[in-house]
Amino acid sequence: MTRKVSYITTPLYYVNAKPHIGHAYTNVVCDTFARFWRLSGQDVFFLTGTDEHGTKIEKIAREQGQTPEKFVEEMVPHFKALWAKLDIRYDFFIRTTDAAHKRTVDRVLQKLVESGDIYEKEYSGWYCMPCESFWTELQLVEGKCPDCRREVQRLQEKNYFFKLNQYQDWLLQKIQADKAFIQPEMRRNEILGFLRQPLEDLCITRPKARLGWGIPFAPNPEFVVYVWFDALINYVSAVGYLQDAVQFSMHWPADLHVVGKDILRQHAVYWPIMLKACGLEQPKTILAHGWWTMGGDKVSKSRGNSVDPWLLSQKYGVDAFRYFLLHEVTLGMDGAFSEGLFRERYTTALANDLGNLWHRYASMLAKYFEGLVPETNESALAAFELVTRGRGLLPKVSQAMAAYDPRLALDLIWEVLVRGNQFVEEQKPWVLAKDPAKTGDLKLAIAALGDALAHVAVILRPFLPHTAETMLVRLGLTAPPNLANLAEFERALLKPGTRVERGDPLFPKLEDEVEEKV
Repeated sequence: MTRKVSYITTPLYYVNAKPHIGHAYTNVVCDTFARFWRLSGQDVFFLTGTDEHGTKIEKIAREQGQTPEKFVEEMVPHFKALWAKLDIRYDFFIRTTDAAHKRTVDRVLQKLVESGDIYEKEYSGWYCMPCESFWTELQLVEGKCPDCRREVQRLQEKNYFFKLNQYQDWLLQKIQADKAFIQPEMRRNEILGFLRQPLEDLCITRPKARLGWGIPFAPNPEFVVYVWFDALINYVSAVGYLQDAVQFSMHWPADLHVVGKDILRQHAVYWPIMLKACGLEQPKTILAHGWWTMGGDKVSKSRGNSVDPWLLSQKYGVDAFRYFLLHEVTLGMDGAFSEGLFRERYTTALANDLGNLWHRYASMLAKYFEGLVPETNESALAAFELVTRGRGLLPKVSQAMAAYDPRLALDLIWEVLVRGNQFVEEQKPWVLAKDPAKTGDLKLAIAALGDALAHVAVILRPFLPHTAETMLVRLGLTAPPNLANLAEFERALLKPGTRVERGDPLFPKLEDEVEEKV
């Protein structure tokens, strides 16, 4: 029997513009979970990619005098380059223009046509071009699209439809019975509220005469597949559905789909019903995060207030950017961005709490013990509260990550760092160093500080990977414990006599400079 691989996905990002802070946030969150799972001993498959079909792509390509094919080929590298910059360790990057994905879409469509879940009819309704969605008169809000509140146009045409309505009762019961299925609870309640109204069957094609840029609808080549129906199938096409049964059995069902709250309906209504109609298991959890806002407005490409993650990470460092994204907002809620707030977090949490504590430890170790970890009595060392806190981090951080709360996980780690700086002030190593009779106390104080920092470095790896690796190298921890071995984590990690390198500041102090727009 094949071993199940922990499978985590981002949504596919629409390539009508370069990636912004919202895209970076989703990928950093997924990368953090994937790294944590890997370090906890799990086999992990982390999927991300790009959504490349549809009306908006065709329209913007024409406006720029390009073919859609050329336009998407030029846009995709921007996403790949940003993920490389942010050290996003994905396992596969899927594109909806991939030949393998198109083959899977064809086979899914054929399967659903044969089962009677897809049918043809003449349709009259209101169409929103930005959302590429049809709406009934009752669904409009003040005559506009209920999702984006933009103008709609009246369309009457023949199309193919997917039977959502006949699965509505099943989906409602599924969500009510499985509280882990949609997270957080507030998003679960939104979907339950949406399902209190009858579901309209989903229009899954567009006439080729109106939209040429899409996957041809295999049963009738006069149509192309609706971009959302095409894109959702990526989660199974990427792991071999209808093409590689062994690979598919290893990966499916997905453990975690991470999406923005604005596309939750597609993932929590359309996608589960598509899977049900195909006879497939449901993903274990669909986790919807909030928006990033700036000045009270959602950060988005369409609003023209995008925040460039490349420039931010270039200016302040990748780990500083990761820290801000992960800690500034509770996963599921909205978060406010300003560069001033970013700089404040950089200074207080990174430069002062972490960077300053490392500098104090390494400097005192160099001054009093020639940079070598002192030998101490283990029972005396373990009696320090700071040491107990550091060695007790793993169960607490693991519990926070199991609850999809990386912000809490970072808070727990930072409690040790804050306590470490307090510990230095309480122990006053510079005073102990003046009294030869206190040499044993000085060794214990410095060793306790190093022990706490070593445990912090080990558990920081999923969150701030570059910083954690730098600390581990400087501490001489070339083979740190993984996060699956609690007993190994709860013991001393630094060997007496090991040379510790102070190195450059982990987070250099920011100069007083005029904020640059990013």
